[in-house]
Amino acid sequence: MARILIFGGHGKVALLLEPLLVAQGHTVTAVIRNVAHEADVAATGAQPLVADVETLDLEQLINVVAGNDVVVWSAGAGGGNPSRTYAVDRDAAIRSMDAAAAAGVQRYVMVSWIGSRADHGVDRGDSFFPYADAKWAADAHLASSGLDWTILAPGTLTLDAPTGRVAIDPQGPGAVPRADVAAVVAASIADDSTIARTIRFGGGDEVIGHAIAG
Repeated sequence: MARILIFGGHGKVALLLEPLLVAQGHTVTAVIRNVAHEADVAATGAQPLVADVETLDLEQLINVVAGNDVVVWSAGAGGGNPSRTYAVDRDAAIRSMDAAAAAGVQRYVMVSWIGSRADHGVDRGDSFFPYADAKWAADAHLASSGLDWTILAPGTLTLDAPTGRVAIDPQGPGAVPRADVAAVVAASIADDSTIARTIRFGGGDEVIGHAIAG
């Protein structure tokens, strides 16, 4: 069983992922910014760790990730403030990758979005542009990092009940329940065939484990 560190540990996907990983026997640490969220994380069986990824420097992040086997990035600024979007979704994410490499934590799983690519097509004047730009920069850095990386790129996130099934490279927005995204993350950690792959997915009919297998 692995020691797994999740950045963005109080996010909607992370709170669904944590009990899945704990049930599999992993030791899970969830990094959160707000001390008021400790109880929510602890209720999943994960260990909360209060730290602000936006302000931690590389050395501090090395200390946070050291001793783990897997890093999962599920953090985000939540939009609205372009400078903070870049600070969290791009800069802090990249520092966490560099910290993982420096600490010898090879396995890194990024929760991205279905449109994350160099030609994402979002106009520079669009309020969504900073997010698209930041996520692509982080994903590109991860893909060139030398880590054992997986980029998971779900479509539009919903609060629907989990289905346990997805579609790879769906047409359209690829709406998918957050619970199924959490299941894809857990399945990817367990499946080394997902290493060095970007997996774009949405809701669908194929069982998750089969869908993501390389």
